[in-house]
Amino acid sequence: MATNIGMMDSAYFVGRNEILGWINDRLHLNLSRIEEVASGAVQCQMLDMTFPGVVPMHKVNFAAKNEYEMIQNYKVMQEVFTKLKITKPLEVNRLVKGRPLDNLEFLQWLKRFCDSINGGIMNENYNPVERRSRGGKEKSVKGSSKVSKSLQTNNTHHTPTVTASSKPTGPKQARSHAIGGGSNSSAEVQALSKELEDLKVSVDVLEKERDFYFSKLRDIEILCQTPELDDLPIVVAVKKILYATDANESALEEAQECLIESLVIEVEEEEENEAEEAGLRLKNNNKKKQVSN
Repeated sequence: MATNIGMMDSAYFVGRNEILGWINDRLHLNLSRIEEVASGAVQCQMLDMTFPGVVPMHKVNFAAKNEYEMIQNYKVMQEVFTKLKITKPLEVNRLVKGRPLDNLEFLQWLKRFCDSINGGIMNENYNPVERRSRGGKEKSVKGSSKVSKSLQTNNTHHTPTVTASSKPTGPKQARSHAIGGGSNSSAEVQALSKELEDLKVSVDVLEKERDFYFSKLRDIEILCQTPELDDLPIVVAVKKILYATDANESALEEAQECLIESLVIEVEEEEENEAEEAGLRLKNNNKKKQVSN
């Protein structure tokens, strides 16, 4: 089982839209944002689909909104990890905050893990809606059992209806409408379709580029969290940039000042040490001269 996946693995280059599509398709949901999975309930059900019967779905709360409720879901997930001997650490404190990047990274790992178990093939006998009904409340998860209803509603709304006002008043009007508007509308549709495809390609490229640079930042963050390097001036300066919360101001100047101050202190300490060593050498030389005399 691919429980340990490096940050440069292709799994971490999967975009947000692909992840959401994977979840919605497998679990019959209608999620539109990564933050909606912060409660951990969706991840529990993904594991339930991959390993039927392992997850106690009656303990999973799909209506969890507060952090203490979400933590209970992650406790269930941790128990499942222990049963399956999955060594992936659960950073619960980060995930429950609903930060998109942290949750996206975990979902990227989860997709890679589930695909390594079943080859990406969906269990056709698994009923996600029925399984959710055995767990906690599912009303807070968008579109779980409402997907089919919404599709039916959309089909009803899009069914053409013929009324007295919509009927052409004569064959000439109908023929002129078809000839005059047909070519223009089809050309517009083709142009818009091409523009839409171009936009989709651009979005995919941008998402891959974003995920690539995020993985680099994540590697830097993990390196900076190494205990042996934690107090180094350069690491402290890098952390100031990584964890800056104000988007309107750059933390670069503050980091540079911090680094320069640390370097100045180091230089002063080195000069003091050199002066002390020089003093000791001078004393030793004087003692040697006195002994020789």
